[in-house]
Amino acid sequence: MRAFTRLTGVAVPIDLPNVDTDRIIPARFLRRDRDEPEYASFLFHDVRFSADGLEKADFILNQRRYRGARIVVAAENFGCGSSREAAVWVLAAYGFRAVIAPSLGDIFHQNCFKNGVLPVILPADVVAGLRAHIHAQPGAALTVDLQPQTVSTAGGASHRFEVDPFRKEMLLAGRDEIGLTLGFETKIREFEARHAREMAWVVPPRASA
Repeated sequence: MRAFTRLTGVAVPIDLPNVDTDRIIPARFLRRDRDEPEYASFLFHDVRFSADGLEKADFILNQRRYRGARIVVAAENFGCGSSREAAVWVLAAYGFRAVIAPSLGDIFHQNCFKNGVLPVILPADVVAGLRAHIHAQPGAALTVDLQPQTVSTAGGASHRFEVDPFRKEMLLAGRDEIGLTLGFETKIREFEARHAREMAWVVPPRASA
C-alpha cells in the first residue's frame, strides 16, 4: 500500500449527496481485474460516458481543468450503498488519494484506509465552502496533510480533521493489516512451533505422502 503523508493536488467537487458505490463503479465491472490498464475508465462509467462510449461533456471529470484531480470534495453520505471495495480501487486507479466529505458510507470509509486513500470528515458547512471555492476557481488545488491533520487552500485557509491514531500511523507507514501481520511472521512461526511441541495432542498429524 502506498504511504500517505502530504498531498497537494487539484480537487473536484461532487455536489450530489448519497452517491452510492454502484454509481462509483457499476456492478458489471466488479469481476474485472483492477490491474488492467482500462480499470480507471470504470469510475463513474454510466454518468461519465454515453451509450456509445463517448465522454459526456457536462460530467465534471471530463472537464479539462479537473482531469488531473487527485482529491474528491463530496457532499453527504458519499460511498453509501453496497460494501464493494472496488469503489475505492477504482478511485485510486484514477489517481484519487483523498476524499473529503461531511459523511461517508461506513464500509467505504474503512475501505479507504485499507487501500491508501485518506478519508477526511469535516463539518458540512466547511465542505460546502470548499466546493464553492473550487467551483469559483476550477482547477484550484487543496493540500491535505496527514501529520498535522489539516486541509488547506492556496489562500491560506486551514481546517483540522480527526483521524483514528492507528489508521493514521498505518497510512503514514504505507502498511495495511496484512503487512502489519507479516511484520510478526517470525514470532508467529515461533509460536506455532512451540504450540506443536507443548500441545502435540491438538495438532493434527501430517498426511503421509
